[in-house]
Amino acid sequence: MQPKINTFFKRQATGPDSNSEAAEAKRPKSCGDGKVLNKKRNYGQFHLELGQPDFLLHMCAACGMMYARGNDEDEKVHRAYHKGCLEGVPFKGWREETVVMRSEGGDRIILASGENSCIRNSKVQEVIKVVEKELGFGEGQLLHKLCKVYLFVSGGRIAGCLVAEPIKAAHKVIPSSASENRSNLPDNKTESAQANHTLEFGKISFKREVLRRHNHPDKSKEECQGPGAIVCEEEAVPALCGFRAIWVVPSRRRKGIASQLVDAARKSFCEGGMLGISQCAFTPPTSEGKELASTYCKTSAFLVYRDGDV
Repeated sequence: MQPKINTFFKRQATGPDSNSEAAEAKRPKSCGDGKVLNKKRNYGQFHLELGQPDFLLHMCAACGMMYARGNDEDEKVHRAYHKGCLEGVPFKGWREETVVMRSEGGDRIILASGENSCIRNSKVQEVIKVVEKELGFGEGQLLHKLCKVYLFVSGGRIAGCLVAEPIKAAHKVIPSSASENRSNLPDNKTESAQANHTLEFGKISFKREVLRRHNHPDKSKEECQGPGAIVCEEEAVPALCGFRAIWVVPSRRRKGIASQLVDAARKSFCEGGMLGISQCAFTPPTSEGKELASTYCKTSAFLVYRDGDV
């Protein structure tokens, strides 16, 4: 006879359990598309602010652009803009180009104006933004509907730009005669007033010398205003073409590109033929622009125009 085995363990009926409810509560809920709703957020520190002046934005000393360091998108934009400022804006060319001048090395100068509908081209606007930033123009203040834009294209990049506009009059610059005045003027006399200007300390005596410089009223206005000042004649003379802005990439400066742009503008600005130098004028130039204008015109008495002369 086999012994009888009594059952001591019974299967518990399926029902709510405190442990399972706690686990279910801890489990993140999800919506119908599988996205977690109450997922715990992760916080990461990307930068340390330790009082550095360019914590938020850094200004590039070469191109002047402000960007956020460590931001991939900002640094990518900065690299493209930086290269465009130093080497030129990338340019693949247009199907229909108005080529004004072409060199033996393959460089060319093309014209973009309202007449050929290229002045509103995105590539022209990109170049104009660089020129505005480089020369200190406000955004959108350089171009207007009567302007003609000359682009110097070399090696697949736009390395130079000239913006010309029609004008009616200009003023001749008064050349600096500081050196002449300085040579013609008598030497500054040094008046020595020794009387009553002797200091004695025991056996040692010091004589004080008073230097008096005479201010001559016949010095030129330009000399009084500084070496970079531009002084023009009040009387206006007729002019037809005004060079509103001239820009060349830093890596290609002093290689004759600006002079070629001016030649192209004189050649094609008017239909009647090539303009004379006396019919063209510059906006009040910087020190580098003054040197360019003097060298190109072969005189310091070149023409300058203002907003009222347009």
